[in-house]
Amino acid sequence: MNIIFVGNHHGKSRALSVNSAFFVALFLLALVMILAAAWAGYRVAIGQAEAIEPTDSELVAQWQRELSEQETELAGIKENVQQQVDALTLRLGEIQGRLLRLDALGQRFVESGLVASDEFDFDQPAAVGGPEDALSGDSFTAPELTRMIEEMEWRIKDREQQLRLLDKLASSKRLEDELYLEGRPITWGWLSSKYGYRSDPFTGKRTWHAGVDLAGKDGSDIISVAGGVVTYAGERHGYGNLVEVDHGDGLVTRYAHCKTIKVKVGDVVQKGQVVALMGSTGRSTGPHVHFEVIRNGKSENPETYIKRASR
Repeated sequence: MNIIFVGNHHGKSRALSVNSAFFVALFLLALVMILAAAWAGYRVAIGQAEAIEPTDSELVAQWQRELSEQETELAGIKENVQQQVDALTLRLGEIQGRLLRLDALGQRFVESGLVASDEFDFDQPAAVGGPEDALSGDSFTAPELTRMIEEMEWRIKDREQQLRLLDKLASSKRLEDELYLEGRPITWGWLSSKYGYRSDPFTGKRTWHAGVDLAGKDGSDIISVAGGVVTYAGERHGYGNLVEVDHGDGLVTRYAHCKTIKVKVGDVVQKGQVVALMGSTGRSTGPHVHFEVIRNGKSENPETYIKRASR
């Protein structure tokens, strides 16, 4: 096989004889160059891919960091919400306890008669009602619930102050009623001897009678006409078995000729409490109670207190 080269100088040409081995070598050389170029292109592509891959990794890492930050923020929000819920729960528990105390205090007022039981029933919730708004139905937000609880606490505090004042007034009134001396010292019987000068039942002489005598059935109840403290409970000359009660403010009552004494010195007695049983001990002609009222050491007519209207 010949290859002819034609040159521009003087139109001369040259012929080169090429055998098949040379052609094969040339072909292989070209193939090697093509493979080398392909390999170089492949390496360039790999290099570019390697250059891009770190950028993608950084993007993924950034997303992971943002996700972690969001999770941390969400955990903080959850913790904050839980703390708010715990605080609201604690405040609701305190409010519930205060409401129970208010109910108990209100029930005391009902039992004391200060308020009518048919007007206030503290065992039942307050009656409420009204038409519903068609646009309503949304749940309360935490700030709204907090504001409502604060308003409720303020109203409860105001009610507590008012009820405490009422309780104080009621206690004062009950104490005044308890110490208010009025009524008869017996549950059944009749007036057998008045206060003042009389004919002595044993001598017939004109003598001073410092109390009133109320006759009745032997062994019947003798009751205190007011609350007070027992200052004497025993036998005394002329009186027989005697009970003396101090009601304060210089006021003392005496119950004499008792068959049996039911109290002892130092006992606190209430109005209407049985202090003794009617008898005929001491200087007596029969079952009765000698009833005296003494103010600041001087006797007063017991009939004035017996005829008093109840408070």
